[in-house]
Amino acid sequence: MSMKSVVVCGSQRYKTEIRQFVDRLKALGVGVVFEPNFERQRTKMLGKKEKDRLQSRNYRLRVPAMVHEHFDRIRKADVCFIYNKKGYLGVNTTLELGFAHGKNMVIYALEPEKHTKFGGEICRDILFTEILDKPEELVKRLT
Repeated sequence: MSMKSVVVCGSQRYKTEIRQFVDRLKALGVGVVFEPNFERQRTKMLGKKEKDRLQSRNYRLRVPAMVHEHFDRIRKADVCFIYNKKGYLGVNTTLELGFAHGKNMVIYALEPEKHTKFGGEICRDILFTEILDKPEELVKRLT
């Protein structure tokens, strides 16, 4: 029996946590993990809020290519995992979620969507197949 491949989507603000999650998946034997490429982003930009990053012309020029590049990773994967710590999904991850849904993928998420009082969206939560807060739980679904 072969293991399904997974693409991980999430915000740049959780770059370190996403890297740790991906490393754990690989250590648990997941052979194919597609992950966001945050390496193109300058470290000083990662600490800023999106509205502040958008003030940079260079950032605005790089982001569309990065999102498009991640769409290709989504196309190749069997399963999508949304790393939405504290229920947060930025605009780009929301696009990726919609793209994965349009591809009819099974979509797992780290946490439930935030309540609308705290900026959550009612339409994203319905796209999650299941909430899985540990890499070990995701691995069980990939076999």
